[in-house]
Parts: sequence; C-alpha cells; structure tokens
Amino acid sequence: MTTTTEAAAPTRAVGSAHARVEGRAKVTGAARYAGEISFADLAHGWLVLSSVARGRVRRVEDAPVLEMPGVLAVLHHGNAPRVDTDYVGMLGRPNPVLGLFQHDRVPFAGWPVALVVAETSEQAREAAEALVVRYDEEPHDVAFDAGRADAYTPRNNPMMPAETEKGDVEALLGDSAVVVDEEYTTPEEHHHPMEPHAATAHWDGGRLDVVDSNQGSTWVAGELAKLFSLDPARVRVRSEHVGGAFGSKGVGPHQVAAVMATTMLNRPVRVVLTRRQMFSLVGYRSPTAQRVRLGADADGRLRAFDHQALNLSSTVHEFIESSAVLGRVMYDADAHHTLHRLVRLDVPTPSWMRAPGEAPGSFALESALDELAEKCGIDPIALRVRNEPVTGPVSGLPFSSRNLLACFEEGARRFGWADRDPRPGVRREGRWRLGTGTAAATYPSGVGPSTAAVTAETDGTFTVRINAADIGTGARTAMVLVAAEVLKAAPDRIRVRIGDSDLGPAMIAGGSMGTRSWAWAVTLAAEELVKRLALGGGIPPEGITTRSDTAEAVGSLTKKERHSFGAQFAEVAVDVTTGEVRVRRLLGIFAAGTIVNPLTARSQFIGGMTWGLSMALHEEAVRDRASGVHVGADLAGYHFATHADVPLIEADWVDDPVPDDPVGMKGIGEIGVVGVAAAIANAVWHATGVRHRHLPIRPDRILIAS
Repeated sequence: MTTTTEAAAPTRAVGSAHARVEGRAKVTGAARYAGEISFADLAHGWLVLSSVARGRVRRVEDAPVLEMPGVLAVLHHGNAPRVDTDYVGMLGRPNPVLGLFQHDRVPFAGWPVALVVAETSEQAREAAEALVVRYDEEPHDVAFDAGRADAYTPRNNPMMPAETEKGDVEALLGDSAVVVDEEYTTPEEHHHPMEPHAATAHWDGGRLDVVDSNQGSTWVAGELAKLFSLDPARVRVRSEHVGGAFGSKGVGPHQVAAVMATTMLNRPVRVVLTRRQMFSLVGYRSPTAQRVRLGADADGRLRAFDHQALNLSSTVHEFIESSAVLGRVMYDADAHHTLHRLVRLDVPTPSWMRAPGEAPGSFALESALDELAEKCGIDPIALRVRNEPVTGPVSGLPFSSRNLLACFEEGARRFGWADRDPRPGVRREGRWRLGTGTAAATYPSGVGPSTAAVTAETDGTFTVRINAADIGTGARTAMVLVAAEVLKAAPDRIRVRIGDSDLGPAMIAGGSMGTRSWAWAVTLAAEELVKRLALGGGIPPEGITTRSDTAEAVGSLTKKERHSFGAQFAEVAVDVTTGEVRVRRLLGIFAAGTIVNPLTARSQFIGGMTWGLSMALHEEAVRDRASGVHVGADLAGYHFATHADVPLIEADWVDDPVPDDPVGMKGIGEIGVVGVAAAIANAVWHATGVRHRHLPIRPDRILIAS
C-alpha cells in the first residue's frame, strides 16, 4: 500500500481545464435539489402574501380553509411560535424581515401574512388562494426619485463607510478646466435563479434538520439557531446542489416558515417559493440615482472626484446599494468624495444581487469617464491610463496586484481599438449606426475564515470535507483541483463533500470570496496530510485525517487593496428609426489572480457579461404607485436578455501574480457584470452621438433622443 502521494504525480491540476465533477449527475437528473428530496410523511406549506402595501392585518379568516381537503394548519400572527427577532445575526444587527407572523403590521405588498400547510402542494396552494385576510389599509409611499427630501445618510459601517472625503471638492471643481456634472439612474432589477427557493425542515432525534437551497449552510444554520433560541449543535442545514443564487439565497421567510410548521406539526414540512413570490421575498437590486462630478485639467488629469448615490430601502430593514465604492479604488484625484444616501419606502428590502454596488455604480462612473474623455478630446483608454493610481485613492494602501492597464492593452489589441474613429455617428451599415465603447471593471477580492478536513483513505483516494456551497459556479471541481495540486494526486482520486453545516464553519458563496476562502483551508489541511503521509506507515481503516482553520491566518493578513480588475469592450448597432439596439460583440479581459479552472472560469465571466448586457438594454422592474405592487411580477412581464439578444461573447484573462498572498486567487463570480452596461452605453453614444444616462436603453428612449 502506497502511503505517500509521489507515485501518482500528474501534471499541474490548478490551472488545467476540468469538466465539472458533478456534471453527469446534473445532466442525467441524478442530482437532487432541495425541493426534490423525499421525506416520509411530508407536508407542504404555501405562503400567503399581503395584497396591500401598508397597514395591519385585522383578521385571518382561517376556519373555512381548515375544513378544506388535506389542510393541516394555518399559521399567522395569532398562533405562530414566537421567535427572537432581536438577535444579532451575520450582519451584526437584527433582521426584522425574519420575524415571520410575529405581529399584525404589513410594511409592504408581498409581506407574508400566513402559511397554509396541507398534505399535498396542490391542496396547500388551493387553500392558500382561498384564504381571506382582512386588512386595515393605510396610505403607502413607493415613489423613488433623486429629489426625495427625506433621504438620509446611513450610519457608517467600518467595513463600508457611507461617506469618504479628502480635500476640497467644491474648490477644485470650480478651478478645473473641464467639468462633468451629470445624473445617472438604474432601475429596480431582480435575480431569479433557475431553481426557486425551497426548504424542508424536520426534527431528527432532537435536532432540527433543514434541507435547503442556499449560499452557505453555516450561515443559515447559525441564523436559525439564534432566531429559534436553539443550541447551534442542535441545528443542521444541508444544501448539496443549488440551481443558482446570485446573492438571493441567504436566510429568508420560507426557511423560517418551514421550521415553524414542522415544530407545530411534528412532521417534515416543505416550503417552496413561486416565481411571483420571489419578487418580494428574496431581495432585489435597488433602483439608484447617482450624481457624478469630475473636474480635470485640460489634459484629463482628475483634480476633483465626487460620486453620490441614492438608493431605496424598506421601512423594516436598512440596506445600502454601495454604488459609490468604485471610485474609492479606481481613480485618484486631489480632492475625493463619495457618499451613499437612503430613502425608506413601503417596499420589500433590497439585498445583494450579483456585483452589488459595483454593477450600478460602474454604469454611472464609467459613463462619466467617457463623457470626460469626450470633453477633453482624449481617447477613453488613454484617459484611464492617465488617471491610474499608485495606491488606494482613499485608503492609501498598496494594491496586492493591479493589472488593469494590462487588461486594457490586451483588450484593445484583440478588439481592434486602434482602428476606431473617435467621432460619434460616422460608421454606417445600411440602416444601422455602429459604435464601440469600453469601460473598466473591478470587484473586491476578500476572504473569510474557513475550516476543512482532508482524509487519506485506504483505497488510495482522498476525501475533502469543507462546507462550501456550489451555486452553479463549479466549486466542487475547484476544490478537487486545489486538493489534487497539493497532494500531487490525479483529480479522479479526490472526492469532495460540501453543503452540510456538520462539516464545520466555512465562508459563504458570496462577495466573490468563496473559492479563495475554501481553497486556503483545503490547501492547509492537504499540506498537513502530505507531511503526515511522508512519515510512512500504513493507513488505518478509518483513514488519516488532517484539519485546518484559517481564522487566525485571515485575521493576520496584511492590509492591502485586494481586487480583481478588468476591461470591457462592446460593439453595438443602433437603428434610430425603430429604436432597436443590437450588441454585436462583447470582449472582457480580466486580471483575477490564479485561475483555478479555465473551463468554469470562462463560463463565469461570460455569464456575468450576459447579465451586464441584460442590465444595459432590458431589465427594469416597475412598481405601480397606486397599489404598491409590481407590474408583471413574473418572467413574462420582467424582460431580460435571451439567446437572440446575446452575441458571441469572448472572455479571457492576463497573468496576475499576487506576491506574498497565501493562495494567489481572486474572486471572479461578480466582476464579469461590472462595466458592461457602461461599455454598451458608451458604444451607443459612439454610434448615435446621443448620451443615455438612464437604464435600460429601451427602444422608446432611442427614438425620443434621436
């Protein structure tokens, strides 16, 4: 029996293209998702949502519903179990949205007011639709606009200050040779993964067991334990396969409802959200109104930088769409100011949506940079080169690595930027006007503490255990490659277990921090195992296991500006007689540290860029001011890019070594979105000579502006 890993040393695993290890299970249907796993004696819950935008529940007329076939219970504020709504969760403050059925207050349309539980899903739905809820309705306010007098600056968060300031912006703006002062807006947008949110809760030997679809089982288990005042050891959350998340799959009303119902009925209860329910229960990207003011010398060097962003939040929970953070990293100036403000309305609470902050913020900032280049008569790439900072513009910290200019250089070469006529509106092809545009991209490369275990089995294989979440990104495969690299073993000798809170605490799949955090923990555990195996001796029947915990190492990480960077390029064709905009080419070049798996990484970039195209031309959720509810809250009424809208998208990367970094990896899940909408908007300007500062760039807006 070989007790070292030298005998099967393959070529490098990290950096090699590898098909998803769970790919066959997914395409054959063997992979089971949260709403598909069988349980004996399973009951089904169906949420009833408020039809008014503000008021109080006067009465839930549940008696007739309880007489309907198969109905087991109707939970509402009058009979639901009490929970601890004052607990401090992952965000460091209570989340009142999770206080399900704890009071009669209705803060927005779509607020859960009851849960009907029945023997079958069909019976639960029929009864839920028959349930009569009486309200005392109150006047509501859902109107978001830049001129709101009740906007306020939220309390500073040390991790993300609402405001940063250096120098006298007003004085230097007045003394600048060239000034851009414009407002940009982005609409409400929704993330709707293919797999709806689903949770099944049951009690198993005194432990609460929840099978869920989420972005971090450690996170969900911890929140549920605090909410229901349980010993954390008594809560287990499993999430083996997840059909997309994009920031939406954290802790929500469906999990809380399932736990309440299983506690009352003492049998497994499953709650699955409908597509329409997801529009109000799982978060969304807040609309934004952003003012960008840039003051520069005649040669385009920035003297004054001011980016102020406004977004909405609900009346029950505060959420900041951090759109102004981009400039804190991207561009330096003698005077520098960024500010976030909020207005609280009778609407659901926004939440993280792929590239939160950076996606809408990059549209405003990178459009404004293009406008500055136009006013200065400077090429847009040359302007960005001229304003490239040496250290963090606000923090003053060194960059761990910053290869943005290499991205622009490589992208410009591939895109043929040197042949671009800078004059707008001169390229024609029949009825089409053609234009090209570019924009910069960045996203933080953070890391969170994680634990991992690696076992050498007696059959010569290895088992990696880490509570990662594979939300469709290829996390399993990445961990296989990371372990194979350290163990010098072929990837097919590595098995990975993920998605189970019993595996120990680990970082969530969010903020582009998952792979970097998990890889660090797996690397340390695997390195320790290599040392153990090098001592020789046989492997006992239970195997040899080593463990890691990166909490101390993460805490001692040197303070630097750690970010991925990228350059986006777009070519569009615009028909000003019909208002049609067609994106003909998209190219993204990224600097994102070590790329673990080129196959899935390219897919991640292309997926993000597709989102950016959809953001630029299509996506816009509309709320009726009279009723406070969405107009067309489904995937028929909410317009997004489909196959016919998406051209051949190219995504690639440049070498981006990260000196003195323990793993050298950066996050890539979100940066693909950043800057795409601005690149397309800049290309539309180049094609037509008309600047569009409000998304999406709809046909009617093209026609009105022409």
